[in-house]
Amino acid sequence: MQAMKGEKITYHKTQYVNHFDVIIDTPGEYAETKELSAALAIYGCEADIIGLLMSAIEPFSLYPPNVVSVSNREVVGVVTKIDHWAADPEQAAEWLRLAGCKKIFFTSAYTGEGIADILEYLKQPVDILPWEVAKAEYDKLGFGPGESEKHTLRI
Repeated sequence: MQAMKGEKITYHKTQYVNHFDVIIDTPGEYAETKELSAALAIYGCEADIIGLLMSAIEPFSLYPPNVVSVSNREVVGVVTKIDHWAADPEQAAEWLRLAGCKKIFFTSAYTGEGIADILEYLKQPVDILPWEVAKAEYDKLGFGPGESEKHTLRI
């Protein structure tokens, strides 16, 4: 969540359900108990899309097979920590597929890989994403598409 909000990554264990703007963050323990089905049903009513996270270094699946069937919302899978030396992103993705996720994102909160893909997927027509604001500012300065070819960077 911190990476999606463009914040510095710090360890923060979710103790209870948190609402941040358009993000609902639930404790990871929901995945390890029978409360996962209830959380998918309850918070699915408040969300347009639900994301199940699976660390690429997890030694086993946190989710039972076809658990997303209890939700009436789209459920996407998010494989995290893909940059870790012990990561097995494909195994994590397969577990998410078995849980019922059709769309899978591969992410690293530290390198930022895959975060823009999630934000782009979640974007509503009226949303303006942070990099679009930055690009618009650069375009105003004349560094938009095609303009960069006029300048040479020497290192």
